[in-house]
Amino acid sequence: MSNLPEAFIAFESDVSAVVLPQAFTFPFQYEPHQLSKIAAAETQTYLENYTTLNHNFGLTPEQSGLVIGKMFGVLVVQAPDGTLGYLRAFSGKLGNENHHIGFVPPIFDMLTKQSYFLQEEEVLNRINKEIESLSDAENYKALQQQLQQVIAEKETAIAQKKAELKCEKNTRKTIRETQRKLLSAAAFEILEQDLIKQSLRDKHELKVLTEKLENQQQQLETELAEMNQAIDALKNERKEKSNALQDYLFHQYQFLNQAQETKNLLDIFKNTVFGRPPAAAGDCAAPKLLQYAFQYHLKPICMAEFWWGASPKSEIRKHKQFYPACTGKCEPILGHMLQGIETDKNPLLVNWAVDLDYKIVYQDEDVVVVNKPAEMLSVPGINIQDSVYTRIKKQFPLADGPLLVHRLDMSTSGLLLIALNKKAHKFLQAQFIKHTITKRYEALLNGVVEQQEGYIDIPLRGDLDDRPRQIVCYNHGKAARTQFKVIETTQNTTRIHFWPITGRTHQLRVHASHHLGLNCPIFGDDLYGSKSNRLHLHAAYLKFVHPTTKQNIEITSDPDF
Repeated sequence: MSNLPEAFIAFESDVSAVVLPQAFTFPFQYEPHQLSKIAAAETQTYLENYTTLNHNFGLTPEQSGLVIGKMFGVLVVQAPDGTLGYLRAFSGKLGNENHHIGFVPPIFDMLTKQSYFLQEEEVLNRINKEIESLSDAENYKALQQQLQQVIAEKETAIAQKKAELKCEKNTRKTIRETQRKLLSAAAFEILEQDLIKQSLRDKHELKVLTEKLENQQQQLETELAEMNQAIDALKNERKEKSNALQDYLFHQYQFLNQAQETKNLLDIFKNTVFGRPPAAAGDCAAPKLLQYAFQYHLKPICMAEFWWGASPKSEIRKHKQFYPACTGKCEPILGHMLQGIETDKNPLLVNWAVDLDYKIVYQDEDVVVVNKPAEMLSVPGINIQDSVYTRIKKQFPLADGPLLVHRLDMSTSGLLLIALNKKAHKFLQAQFIKHTITKRYEALLNGVVEQQEGYIDIPLRGDLDDRPRQIVCYNHGKAARTQFKVIETTQNTTRIHFWPITGRTHQLRVHASHHLGLNCPIFGDDLYGSKSNRLHLHAAYLKFVHPTTKQNIEITSDPDF
């Protein structure tokens, strides 16, 4: 044991009877192995007793400071001599520090005293203060206000002068019309020349006034431009230094794999959609754990990550719950780090519906309604073609058009509406667009909902760092509204009806689980709750107007959970 690295943790529990997994954990969707669960439980006990940690997880009301929950990870490893143990890591920093006893170090420590990062950060902070000082200077603000005032006064003065000149022009027109009949040709010619002089004089006065006011405006703009030039120069300097510092950091994050091959962040992300690493890439728990294991020639056996503390406002994170690695930041990194290591199969590449089939519950010449089982795709996916759409197309070879009028998530079971011709599809789709079709879902929630009925109004958008997960976002999210009514409660569960008013991705799942919603995840929700045998969400009722008969059609389907 004396030759083992410092962060290696020996199991406190007896794990000698636990069978090792045949393959390493697929980090983006998994059920934790028993060894990972034991390591996580021991780590959670350690956290509960780690009193010297200056970090507010939001678990004790009396603790001060900003509440920040954290993702922790455990990696079960085997030393070269066969000793079994595990490593611990946290994502980001704890208490504004990178190093804590019992946890692996960061891949690159930018907080080292007198580090290049801290020195450059001081430079950037100084530039920010200079920009702020110039922008907040009284003479700068006064000049901005004076310019706005001069522009407003110029527009008013010119508008008034034009109005006066228009009146003068109308007066001259009236004089011409009346005097033309009263005066002789010679006398009228003299009058006409005088009127023309008046017109030229008015135009000259407008030109002089405009030039005078524009010169005042231009003088102020020149003074302001000189000040803005100094501010813009500082902003450009800040941008250049910030980009250079970011590239420096990206190069410092060097990731190992089992073959001791290294790649930095820029190399890893250059072939991704964005071409550059996202913010904080490389500071998640999973890369830290694997990096330490490869550095000390420890064999990765299995891993798991769990959330510790209060949930963020936008995301859904439950205390002590296991979660997969994020796709946006970690997928490219772990793709390199896990090269040569056999992992469990990617569940997204497995057709879970191969032995399942839908049941037709309504059929005529125009419309088919099927009861889709959970884990069957509505339409073909990127990796799996088998779906309700492909099977319907095979079952009804003469059907034309898009067929499916709407979709259900793969994990959601229930009623799915299908049009057998283009005319029927257009008619039914219009009802969905106008929200005249009634859809009701039934779900079993993990927890008790106190409010018996009501509405949930929480805007949603995709999590750019962890698709397909959705997050709550009041700034950029799309409106999402759900009506609900509790139909049965037990000591720990709630059976509920949902009527989605909008149709956002994962809307019912997020509205059920988020603390601003019902704060009770749907049973079996592996993204926003806990994994189970299935997602307990079922499309149970459908009401629509038939495209040919124009009669209301109502169909119900009871869930099998």
